[in-house]
Amino acid sequence: MKIAILGTRGIPNNYGGFEQFAEYLALGLVKKGHDVTVYNSHSHPYQNDVWRDVKIRHIYDPEKTIGTAGQFVYDFLSILDTRTKKFDVILELGYTSSSVFFCFHPKKSVVITNMDGLEWKRAKYSHRVQKYLLWAEALAAKKSDFLVSDSMGIQDYIKEKYGLDSRYIPYGAHLFDGENDGVLVEYGLQPYKYNMLIARLEPENSIEIILDGVVKGKSEVPFLVIGNNETKFGMYLKEKYTNVKEVVFVGGIYEIETLNNLRFFSNLYFHGHTVGGTNPSLLEAMASSSLICAHANTFNSTILEDDAFFFSSVDDVATVLKNVNKIEHDAKLVANRAKIMELYSWDKITAAYEKLFMDALDCPAV
Repeated sequence: MKIAILGTRGIPNNYGGFEQFAEYLALGLVKKGHDVTVYNSHSHPYQNDVWRDVKIRHIYDPEKTIGTAGQFVYDFLSILDTRTKKFDVILELGYTSSSVFFCFHPKKSVVITNMDGLEWKRAKYSHRVQKYLLWAEALAAKKSDFLVSDSMGIQDYIKEKYGLDSRYIPYGAHLFDGENDGVLVEYGLQPYKYNMLIARLEPENSIEIILDGVVKGKSEVPFLVIGNNETKFGMYLKEKYTNVKEVVFVGGIYEIETLNNLRFFSNLYFHGHTVGGTNPSLLEAMASSSLICAHANTFNSTILEDDAFFFSSVDDVATVLKNVNKIEHDAKLVANRAKIMELYSWDKITAAYEKLFMDALDCPAV
């Protein structure tokens, strides 16, 4: 099959979850013998036309100069480019700025959309933007040939709201077994004597609740905050906690081995995401033997079940920090690694997407 993947800033991953997903899925599909093209922003650090046998299309992306409107330009130009490539399948990752251009997709290509999370619920957006995103979601749901839900919660939502079926395929992760505590030296850390989170610094990721819990719990060990902190909310957080010596804003880290080692040697890993489906960073934490404390919502609890701690408030975070030690909860680590092998391995996820693509080419649209 000739497959295009659109909707990310590009690969290799230098940004976040969808980029990580596109990277692993593209590599897996190429290994299965498929012709895969990933669309990259022209400003992506990787500038060659092929990466590990995955073809790269560099498309003009003015987001850095004109802001959010640049996403619409980038998505529009990417879709126009597909019209000349004769792709069998076009996989759209998300719909935020692409759904308004769905009529420009090539008619002979099957268009499949991964619906991601409930973007219109994100607190960072104004009411007007949230209203637009809900409209964009409806467009993507109705105009795509096939839909993918990365969590059962999203699958249920799409069925209830739009009366449409979608294929449930979560994200994946690779089990991490190459622990090297030498990675900790750069950050001045000792094994199991620090806590952490990895996330985009946005309100819906519960960063402030978690850090208020660090303060209230009077934690005396470092708490690493990994994620780009040069955003408006990131600057606010750095200012708020500037006198809390335990809170360390590390910035973005995108080297997967470094991240995996930091997760592996942490005492507690906090996952505060409240919007979306199966979050890639959560699966990677499970695969890295992290002891997880997650925000109590259906997306997280469906994946973690009883093999994590959960929080809903600042007091919850403080209590967990005071009372939980990783070495006492090995059974939770083992159970989560087993889930990765049984449910979320990249081999299984790639095979599921391959089957979806083949079904989509053989069957009429839903």
